[in-house]
Amino acid sequence: MKKNIYQLLALILCLGMLAGCGQSAKPEGNTAVPAETAETVSEPARHEEPVAEQVEKTSTGSDDKPLREMNVVLDWYPNALHSFIYTAIERGYYAEEGLNVVVRFPANDNDALALVAAGKAEIGLYYEHDIIQAVANQNVKIKSIGAVVQSPLNVILSLEEKNITTPKDLVGKTVGYGGTALSEALVKTMMSSCGEDPNDVNLINVGFELMSSMTTNNVDATIGCLVNHEVPQMEEEGFDVNYFLVNQYGIPNYYEAVFLTNSEMIEKEPEVLAGFLRASARGFEDFKEDPDGCLEILLKNQNEENFPLSPTVEKKSCETLLPLMETDDAAFLSQTEANWQENIDWMKENGLIERTISVSDVMAEIDWR
Repeated sequence: MKKNIYQLLALILCLGMLAGCGQSAKPEGNTAVPAETAETVSEPARHEEPVAEQVEKTSTGSDDKPLREMNVVLDWYPNALHSFIYTAIERGYYAEEGLNVVVRFPANDNDALALVAAGKAEIGLYYEHDIIQAVANQNVKIKSIGAVVQSPLNVILSLEEKNITTPKDLVGKTVGYGGTALSEALVKTMMSSCGEDPNDVNLINVGFELMSSMTTNNVDATIGCLVNHEVPQMEEEGFDVNYFLVNQYGIPNYYEAVFLTNSEMIEKEPEVLAGFLRASARGFEDFKEDPDGCLEILLKNQNEENFPLSPTVEKKSCETLLPLMETDDAAFLSQTEANWQENIDWMKENGLIERTISVSDVMAEIDWR
């Protein structure tokens, strides 16, 4: 679900130019629409142009004041990870904070980052490593304001018959991946942590065909599938699988998903961001207390044309996500300087970033509680 970060700069510059030319009218109410992207993006979009049903909601708050529109670009089409957002919309929590949240689906995998950086959206849901890379290598003015998932969802996934349960079992095997330097570094670190030579693994770029390349035995395992989605999906399709999380072997714990915004928003409208985070936290509390009810809200807002959801897969996904979105040691949306610093250091050691940056360059504390 990620793209090479080096494609961002041209897109950000182009979007910035478009911003100065005015924007078309946007729908009112808490709704979901395609993300606006430039026609001159250097890579083709991964998906068909997204089409989302528009759900009309009130455009005024409880005191009849106009709501402040807030565009939120997801990392992907709606799925269990986003249940708390749709719950907060449906139950009016954002509106109570004076916000009219408009959920946008990405037309390109990096839209959540690029559109926020270009000032075309206020909030994006994206990945810690990609944020570090964008800031360090491109000097993009974005920062995380809250961690949505406290640990990785990324797994080494294989069919049970392959008997792959640790990195040691990858020696002499073929691993499919999406062609990113990040996945290469993850495999290298895992192998080294177990005392194995990373060169003993044959990495093959299978693009987005992670599951099909595995089920057709073109590869022995893959990296890049998610424990909360591909694992239950393959099990529902009748496959017995093994998997292990990437951060179990020498890789620092990292946030799988974070809310990001741009530096200007942090400087000029911190109270707006605080309201967004507060309402999101209320949505998550409901998600914890009533996951089935929140899942029903999500299913009503799914994008059936581009990413239809299986209720049973998403139910299992909710069960997997909830203990990872908030733990005994980390409240929902909390993030630490230590976590960001460890990942900055790891990325620098593995050649994923060109320069060392400060934690304050990628993380901001918003007082929302």
